[in-house]
Amino acid sequence: MRKLITRVTRGATAVQLRYVAPVAPGPARGPVAKVYHQVERDFGMLAPPVALHAVAPPLLAAAWTMLREALLAPGPAGREAREIVAAGVSTANRCPYCVDVHGGTLAGLLTGPDAAAVLTGRLADLRDPRLRDLANWAVRGGPPPFPPEQGPELVGVAVVFHYLNRMVNVFLPDSPLPPVPGPVAAVLRRGAARILGGLARTTVVAGESPGLLPPAPVPSDLSWTGGRPHLVAAFSRSAAVVEAAGERSVPESVRRLVAAQLPRLEAPPPALDDTTPLLGDIRWLAECVAGLPEPDRPAGRLAMLVAYASYRVTAADIDRVRAHGYDDRALVELAAWSSLTAARYLGTRVAPAPFAD
Repeated sequence: MRKLITRVTRGATAVQLRYVAPVAPGPARGPVAKVYHQVERDFGMLAPPVALHAVAPPLLAAAWTMLREALLAPGPAGREAREIVAAGVSTANRCPYCVDVHGGTLAGLLTGPDAAAVLTGRLADLRDPRLRDLANWAVRGGPPPFPPEQGPELVGVAVVFHYLNRMVNVFLPDSPLPPVPGPVAAVLRRGAARILGGLARTTVVAGESPGLLPPAPVPSDLSWTGGRPHLVAAFSRSAAVVEAAGERSVPESVRRLVAAQLPRLEAPPPALDDTTPLLGDIRWLAECVAGLPEPDRPAGRLAMLVAYASYRVTAADIDRVRAHGYDDRALVELAAWSSLTAARYLGTRVAPAPFAD
């Protein structure tokens, strides 16, 4: 059954991917083929949120390495706790695609009323107090509701989903499931939950993916990894790869602007709420971008949107960047740098003492 699921889902990225060309598993060679092999072996399918990075092979390895070592590798928190954090962070970031996937996975691991609550998006109705508290922390922040020994993996899951949600909101549709009437959708969700829950019970060996990337020093903002070798290696190496991508594809003025505005991630400005009729009317963002050199403004606008409101990125934003010479790889590199910059900052905000800055 697992092999059948892998084969059936191989074409999902090609169907779902927006703005950049997919790299199919068959023709994939070298580093891309190595990552694809690990993803299918350990995740059970070629997950589109990972495969969307394939036009930039080092970023493909980084996205997979962070996801695998934080979410899939065994640890003291357990898979259910990590999936509720993934679903909660995805809810906070308005990423319905990841809510469907990881809410479905969690529902497949649970039974009874809690499984039903997850499938219908009612995380606040979970009867298990531990999962309910974790969901609330993932969505709203606040004091960590878990013991210190679980911090590295749960913060790791939060960071990787702050990253992936932003990439998915830009490059994938709202759901991996086809648009069908409500009753049919409910049946599809239950079926998907059974499959995803079964795949999530696969045991993987920690530390097998960082070798896809070169060694790198550990930045101070990743101290929440707590000395766990597989997490230290995964996040430090991935961060170095993404920083290098940013240096290639994100103008220095844009990098400075995004970094300077990071504190707003704790309290998004009112101008970014759903009452704003048009992206062009977002005064705060427009004022920030207006201070950039004119050639850098399209990239600056896209980078800022990815970091602060990725669900508001439009085809017009992509077209403006394309008009300034961005190919598929440069576009993914820009989005990845902005996404991980935001995710790393948010990781320092939710990390428990003594790892918080």
